[in-house]
Amino acid sequence: MPINILMPALSPTMEKGNLSKWLKKEGDKVQSGDVIAEIETDKATMEVEAVEDGTLARIVVPEGTADVPVNDVIAVLAGEGEDVKAAASSGGSTKAAPHPSPAARTDDANSSPLPSGERSTLKAAGEGTSLSSTAPPSPQRGEGVTGTNGHARVFASPLARRLAKDAGIDVANIAGSGPHGRVVARDVEGAKSGKGLKAPAAAPGAAAPAVAPALSDREVRSLFAEGSYEVVPHDGMRRTIAQRLTASTQTIPHFYLTIDCNLDALLKAREDINAAAPKDKDGKPAYKLSVNDFVVKALALALQRVPDANVSWTEGGMLKHRHSDIGVAVAMPGGLITPIVREAESKPLSAISNQMKDFAARARARKLKPEEYQGGTSAVSNLGMYGIKDFTAVINPPHATILAVGAGEERAIVRGGKVEVATMMSVTLSCDHRAVDGALGAELIGAFKRLIENPVLMVV
Repeated sequence: MPINILMPALSPTMEKGNLSKWLKKEGDKVQSGDVIAEIETDKATMEVEAVEDGTLARIVVPEGTADVPVNDVIAVLAGEGEDVKAAASSGGSTKAAPHPSPAARTDDANSSPLPSGERSTLKAAGEGTSLSSTAPPSPQRGEGVTGTNGHARVFASPLARRLAKDAGIDVANIAGSGPHGRVVARDVEGAKSGKGLKAPAAAPGAAAPAVAPALSDREVRSLFAEGSYEVVPHDGMRRTIAQRLTASTQTIPHFYLTIDCNLDALLKAREDINAAAPKDKDGKPAYKLSVNDFVVKALALALQRVPDANVSWTEGGMLKHRHSDIGVAVAMPGGLITPIVREAESKPLSAISNQMKDFAARARARKLKPEEYQGGTSAVSNLGMYGIKDFTAVINPPHATILAVGAGEERAIVRGGKVEVATMMSVTLSCDHRAVDGALGAELIGAFKRLIENPVLMVV
């Protein structure tokens, strides 16, 4: 069946565009990725690429036409093996979908696909950068394109199709490694041994992957000489960490705020508190506070002072938490885990310290209960003990923030016009921009800094 090429939307609010130039003429053969036309907006000239192989059967909108409505048919493409004259006469008759208001189109741009068989990909002229704000994305590696019959149209070389047919393999199930995701002969050879096959197709209506898939195992191993490595199978923890953090970086819009904290007062208070700790009959102190204990307490109190940042994002609404349940990243063989100090804002420093020691011991023995590490409202990741000055941490859903803590170190600072030496610590707050805006994040990290630099405020 013929494939209708539509006037693409170049921005969420675009309703019409100017078709400035056709780069192909009727009867020309085109391949996926060929630039076939140029579209003008008030800001740029964009290029329309063909996303399937075929013949340009009919140009519906001539070049030089202004104010062509978005989603109107501008040309008809006959697929490979189709009769060009028949395609020219039957294509282009599809009525364009009604144009929603700009506001409605902004909301639905990523959820309402174009009709089957109607696709276009955009690039800024002379730049080669794809625009995908509202236009459908170009096919990713190994990804098919839906044709007018509702089935996936797969990019594959003739040789690859023949080899796949001989091997009894559906070419649509093979991940392509050629240009524009085209399946080539080497992909079929890999598929024969079970490598490079796609995961089962998602159910109808399921969201498409937001990013191109990573290199397959076969592709990674092919970069290294046989015998130069050993394969260490992933355990359940490593797989879970990989899945959750990959999802976090792909779905949560992170931004980062860094601030320096003076630890001199805290270190003095810590020394005095530890020295005053009661001891049992064996001389063992009831507690021994660490800098990290103060960090956990300070973050918990800061979230109480800036309650709008003590939240979790959900599509239905913001969860605004009453308590500060602070997760603390604990390294263990094969990965890490984040046990939660519940209601940390109301616990004394000694209780936080002892609970964290218990958590750390049981975490390394893998004896934590699920309720002890699931949930929480924010988290602390401290690499200061490894000498790390500063870093950024990945948010662990359902948290909206995580605080990355660096090492305390002596630095030269200016105070009252004089250079002095102080023990400084850099911390970086990662924020989920869906839930916490820049000013709110700055308010939260500022509240944390005031508490860390004035530890007496944590006990009053």
